[in-house]
This record gives sequence, structure tokens and C-alpha cells, in this order.
Amino acid sequence: MANPKYAFIRGEIVPYDDATVHVASGAFKFGTAVFEGLRGYWNEDQQDMYLFRMDEHMQRLEQSQMFMRYEEIIAGGYVAEKTKELIHANGFRGNNVHIMTTTYVSGAGGPGMCGPIDLTITAMERPRSANVLEGVTAQVSSWMRIPDNAMPMRVKCNANYHNGRLATVQASADGYVTAIMLNSRGKVSEGPGQCFFMVRNGKVITPSTSNDLLESITRDTVLELLAEMGIETVERDVDRSEIMMADEAFFCGTAWEVAPILGIDKVAIGSGSKGPITSRLQKLYFDICDGSSGQHTEWRMPVYAGSNAKAAE
Repeated sequence: MANPKYAFIRGEIVPYDDATVHVASGAFKFGTAVFEGLRGYWNEDQQDMYLFRMDEHMQRLEQSQMFMRYEEIIAGGYVAEKTKELIHANGFRGNNVHIMTTTYVSGAGGPGMCGPIDLTITAMERPRSANVLEGVTAQVSSWMRIPDNAMPMRVKCNANYHNGRLATVQASADGYVTAIMLNSRGKVSEGPGQCFFMVRNGKVITPSTSNDLLESITRDTVLELLAEMGIETVERDVDRSEIMMADEAFFCGTAWEVAPILGIDKVAIGSGSKGPITSRLQKLYFDICDGSSGQHTEWRMPVYAGSNAKAAE
């Protein structure tokens, strides 16, 4: 889709093409930036857009900044307010939106620089992808997931994502959509940017957070929804060989939502199509995100209803 009209940078809503970062900045040279990706879901009947679990995303953004020892912590409440203003400015209606909120070291210097700190926000219309609706194939990557005592995945630092990029590029070159990454112990960790779940004998199993994976907000959402559906879930170590024996498998994440895994290493998972538990969970997740379901209103932040946010002139 076309680029939006506006982005947010240095305290202002500016034309999208003017939202640039200096090549001498720490963010550009060393990846000293942290971010949150989140979604705005459009509800046609209610003529409103809902930011999904915005409060939790902003709490994690603050935690990531603290971990990076930024000299200034940009408050999550401020970021949420400016995100809504940016959506208003762009006039997004009718489609879902993908949002990136990034705080970064804008000053020049060495890798130890902790400031000055700036904020950028971008928002783009992004309809739900075919990968989410129809399912994906994955390979077990030869690239190991970086361990917590090297580059902790609990921190959403831009530099961490090079690890997943290597796995993604390899998977694409080998004819797969994405990858599954193992940790240093050879146990399943997660995808390049999404969490892994499998179903065996009616029970949902996912690697515990001690397996070098992101403490994912979507993962937390899925675990809560599965419990409400009455489906037993277990968080534990998962062996590589075990995933080939799954009845169903799926990824989850902000961008991935709930996406079925149809096959791993060219072996079909279950029937090779979206399984019944995945189907039920996916529909419930979609309905809660866009407000079609009345459940979990606390997870949805309205953008237009009762808002005084002003569009850029």
C-alpha cells in the first residue's frame, strides 16, 4: 500500500518523507533503539479503531528503555497520545493499521552513548495477510536463537532482530515462509519474530520464557484465551523432534496474530491444514482485537470515540 501522509519525529507530526534520522546517530550506527510494534483494528459497525493492548506495549517500551540505560525515559502515556494523534492526522479509516513506536539514541558518538533520546512513530494501513489466514510453512533454522546472557530477547532492541533476520533470509532462500529457532540447548525457542505453539492430544504446549524468547504480549493474550476456552496449556521445554509429531501448530505475535503452521521441514503438521483448536482461537482473537466480541474491553484503546486528537494542518 502507499506510504502514509505523516509520521511523528522530534515532537512533531511531519510529512512522512521528512521523518529521517541522522547517519551519525547511535541508532543508525549501533542499533541503539528500542521499539514496540502494535496494531490498530478497524471496526466498521462502530466506526472506530482499537489499539490492541496499548498499555501493555507502552509498559514494555518503558522497560526496554530502562534496560538500555537511556538518560531519558519517554513515558508510555505520551507515546500513546501521540500515536492516536498520528492516526487522526493520517485519517485512517476502513483498514487495520500497523504501528511502530521507536525510542532511540539520536546523538553521535560511540556505542556507550545513552542520549539524547528521541521518539519516532509510524503508522501504515496493513490488511490481514494471507499467511495469517491460510497458514505458513517453516524450517528449523541452522541459526541459533541468541541467549539471554548475550542479547536478551526480553528487550525489544532493534539490534536483536538481526538474529531473526538471518533465519528469515535462510528460510526464504530454502523455499519456506519463515523459521523456527532453537536455543543453545537445542530446545525450541520461537520464530524470528513470533512465538511458537503446538497441539498434542488436545493439549496446547509452548516453550517457557526461559528458552530465550520474547515475553510476548500476544503470547500472554493467547494463553489467557486458551484458558477461557477450557483448553489445557503447558509451558515447558520443547524438543526439536517433538514438533514434528504435533497435531496442530501455530505462531502468534503482533504482526502474525494467530497464524497456522501447515508444515515444518517439508513434513505436514497434522492434516496439513488449519486445525480445529487453531481455528477457534484465531476467530476469537480476531473478534476481540477489533471489538466484534464484547470480551476484554480493557485490551482495546479506542482511537476516535471521545477523542480530542487533532489532525495535522
